[in-house]
Amino acid sequence: MNLKKFTLSLLAVPLLAAGVVGVVAPSVGAAAPEGITLRKGVDSSKGDDQVTCLFGTEAGCEGNGIFKTIVNVILFLVGAIAVIMLVFGGVKYTVSNGDSNAVTSAKNTIMYAIVGLVVAILAYAIVNFVITSINSTQTQG
Repeated sequence: MNLKKFTLSLLAVPLLAAGVVGVVAPSVGAAAPEGITLRKGVDSSKGDDQVTCLFGTEAGCEGNGIFKTIVNVILFLVGAIAVIMLVFGGVKYTVSNGDSNAVTSAKNTIMYAIVGLVVAILAYAIVNFVITSINSTQTQG
């Protein structure tokens, strides 16, 4: 009986979403009154203390968007942790005294730290590429 209720609830969510989209979507495409644009509507919904520099392309941001700042801080922390683990693995390898289990554990720590560094560098490159792409499409459009 529980499986039947679960299956019905899984089917109910998309149907409910489709019903809401069917009701709301036609009014979204309706013609706006003269003088009202989408940009004015977005600006009017913003509070006074909200961040306006999301990607760094807005006026007065000087290229320092909130997304880029947050991602850079997180990637710095990941890189720092990876370097610390690399040093820790080296110390483990040095003090293993030939114990095969300790040597294997130290080698795994070093390998995973290097993988973490590579992932952090690739993530930084990908995020900057995406943000640059978003910025270039915003300035073109």
